[in-house]
Amino acid sequence: MKKRAAARGEVWRERIAEQERSGMTVQRFCEDRGLTEQSFYVWRKRLRKQQPMRFALLEPEGVRQPVLTESGLELVLTTGERLRIGSGVDAATLRTVLETLRA
Repeated sequence: MKKRAAARGEVWRERIAEQERSGMTVQRFCEDRGLTEQSFYVWRKRLRKQQPMRFALLEPEGVRQPVLTESGLELVLTTGERLRIGSGVDAATLRTVLETLRA
């Protein structure tokens, strides 16, 4: 039974990755493949909860092209989103941001 659930999870993990790579909306992707949007969103939420937060890249300022703001460092999430953290940010604020990202 666990093997079957793991296999289903892997199928959905691949579907979700395929949708993200495709550039299609979730609605269009699901229509094209005969899936329900509800199932897609349920599985995406379930699988995100199972995976620890992963960062694709951590670069200190000065390694990349200069940015307009004075950042201490920049985190690039595996989704491609960027989080610039200023050198003057206090620890409590940073902790709150990171806890929010993990949710």
